[in-house]
Amino acid sequence: MVTAVTDDAPHDTFRDQLASVHRDGRRKWVYARQPSGRFYRARTLVGVALLAFLVAAPVIEVNGQPLVLLNVLERRFALFGLVFWPQDFYLVVLIALTALVTLALSTAAVGRVWCGWLCPQTVFLEMVFRRIEYLIDGSAERQLQRDAKPWTPATWVRWGIKHAVFFALSFGIANVLLAWVIGARPLWAIITDPPSRHLSGLAAITIFSLLFYGVFARFREQACTLACPYGRVMSSLIDRRTITVTYDSVRGEPRRRLTRDVAAGQAGAGPAGDCVDCARCVTVCPTGIDIRNGIQMECVNCTACMDACDDVMRRLDRPTGLVRLTSHEQIQNGRRSWLSARVAGYSAAWLVLVTLVAVLLVWRDPLDVLILRQAGTMHAALPDGTVANFYTVQVFNRTGARVPFDIVGVRPAGTAVTRLGLSSAVEPHALLEGRLLLAVRPSQLTGAATPVQFEIRVAGQAPRVVTSSFIGPGSGPRGVAP
Repeated sequence: MVTAVTDDAPHDTFRDQLASVHRDGRRKWVYARQPSGRFYRARTLVGVALLAFLVAAPVIEVNGQPLVLLNVLERRFALFGLVFWPQDFYLVVLIALTALVTLALSTAAVGRVWCGWLCPQTVFLEMVFRRIEYLIDGSAERQLQRDAKPWTPATWVRWGIKHAVFFALSFGIANVLLAWVIGARPLWAIITDPPSRHLSGLAAITIFSLLFYGVFARFREQACTLACPYGRVMSSLIDRRTITVTYDSVRGEPRRRLTRDVAAGQAGAGPAGDCVDCARCVTVCPTGIDIRNGIQMECVNCTACMDACDDVMRRLDRPTGLVRLTSHEQIQNGRRSWLSARVAGYSAAWLVLVTLVAVLLVWRDPLDVLILRQAGTMHAALPDGTVANFYTVQVFNRTGARVPFDIVGVRPAGTAVTRLGLSSAVEPHALLEGRLLLAVRPSQLTGAATPVQFEIRVAGQAPRVVTSSFIGPGSGPRGVAP
């Protein structure tokens, strides 16, 4: 952020407002300088990898399924070759809970590394949109100077080009996220079809494109400081031992501007810390804060201030790391212990959850069969003297191969199963639905509701038993079968 700093300006010690909002509530636009340094290069590599994964995940297929599919509309999810149906909702909940605990554990141990390095909002804004802005509008200083003057036709043309590119990127992002929901192949079919056949879908994509455009072109860092609950909730997990971006006040204070007298070490200059009050750490901050005021809610651990400060220290031939990844405890007392009781507790919970998810995934049946007596029907008398019930069948294939199967009635003895529109094989990662009829001799019935068992037989696997119930004579009104 480009700001004017004077020698007689007092240093901030306490703030009761956001750095990007004026006291009267008006927006304070952040003109963040483009960082440079080893951490920024590392963030760039991480951002490129994440963007590549975002685009490739719906396209790459594992066992005939997208690498990642989050089809909340049909309650069907795929993750690295594993497919989760509604019957696997408990696993989806456990995986989501594991991810949440992972986020809490990483925050308690190393601060908001998610926000600064992995969050899609930060990756898109800092690695894509802001870089395009630097390319079209120039540096932060030029942007500030241009916006402070009356706009010329050239300024309007530059503005139009930039925002046209921003909206095109937002439209692309909306389509990529749609591919995460419905898959790349269905999305390609929609794209190649005439727009008139998908007007509702086109309207939804346009709305989401406008939403993303508003976030990345205007809302920007306020999405993190005002809208996102993570910064406010997870900041409570940071304590004195948390490793986070921290200013070394012991070494840096009292800060003093670098003048000729101070640089020459002349008498009368007084003692001074390593901080020369250049405000470089402030001008590169994407949320507009001063890291020297301590850990703040707006800090996303992006490490831009670390690169800026290290560059100044190298120029002054002083040790780097005045702003570094460390803990308040280490700066004040020299202790490097990061394993607090909170971190240990989250680690234990994380290990339990990961182990539980792994065990449940290993024990999960490759073929899940659900047999329920058809709702709204009673028994039926067949010509051969047996009594029959209708059942609905759902077969979920969790494997990547076509699986033939057979359903046999094993209890009561002598039951006969007849398929009604139910195929004898289920396709890879597919849901097969159908009906069957179970016929039982009246002598085998034990009452109005008789427990029955079906055996699911798959070649090369041990038979599975599915239980249900059978409604016999005497269960209807006044003992008369409908």
